[in-house]
Amino acid sequence: MVLVDSCGRPTLNLRVSLTQRCNLRCPYCHREGQTPGSNLREMTAPEVVRIVRVAVGLGINRVKLTGGEPLLRADIVEIVSGLAKISELRDLSMTTNGTRLSVLAERLREAGLKRVNVNLPSLDGKTYGELNGGDLGDVLKGVGAAVEAGFYPVKLNMLVLRGVNEGEVASVMGFARKSGVILQLLELEPVNVRDPYFRRYHYSLDGIEEGLKKQALDVQVRGDMQSRRVYSLSDGLRVEVVHPIENSEFCARCTRLRVTSDGFLKPCLMVTDNLVDVLTPLREDASDDELRELFKVAVLRRKPYFTSLKD
Repeated sequence: MVLVDSCGRPTLNLRVSLTQRCNLRCPYCHREGQTPGSNLREMTAPEVVRIVRVAVGLGINRVKLTGGEPLLRADIVEIVSGLAKISELRDLSMTTNGTRLSVLAERLREAGLKRVNVNLPSLDGKTYGELNGGDLGDVLKGVGAAVEAGFYPVKLNMLVLRGVNEGEVASVMGFARKSGVILQLLELEPVNVRDPYFRRYHYSLDGIEEGLKKQALDVQVRGDMQSRRVYSLSDGLRVEVVHPIENSEFCARCTRLRVTSDGFLKPCLMVTDNLVDVLTPLREDASDDELRELFKVAVLRRKPYFTSLKD
């Protein structure tokens, strides 16, 4: 059984935000579209596992753990271990800032986490620190630990910001090549950032992508990920280019549903007024059948945010 929305789009992927807490202060973080201040409660490890188990029973087969910073959860290994035991779950991954990854990578891999995305906006320690207040060395250790632990693939997420790090793309490509990881270049999203910030720092990846096209030996189109392109270069490096999701092509191919850290099903990153509370009923002893009905309600609320047919 796979849940299909009113536009015929299957629901196959679940992004689960485990916390809104973070040890960095990245000004561009979209917090999975969760509104600031909605962090008064967090799902417990058993609650996360039960919600995901219900989702998997409805055809969802890929789960990504997000935040905030998921590695701040003291029970993160317990959460991963519980999710990895769900037999029908095909893929379990995580997005992290990487600052605590060197400590936890091996335990997370043993618990069943399959792959990680590590945010790395700069290889310059000063730029990195000024941007988010973190220690670049911690992140680089985390990337190395993830590779050594056997995560595959390990991906670096480089958000390119105008006037900040656009000149570092080549050096980050070199680091990714040397480390044996995949590089994802991302454009700034106008989600949970103010318009002046977006206008000042947004940097189009079109020019970089044109250069990659000329260098690539092979170009793959990920139909399962809104047709983003993956460029395989002659030196073995793979680079994915992730344009902003604010377009009709992304929406037409979207297969995602989200769970906020405070236990709401979120049908769309861009919309905050159509959430479905799943945690309160769970804590009031709702049955799995009742929780499944809440998922069905949330999926029926999934609508393409950007479309030529939008009213």
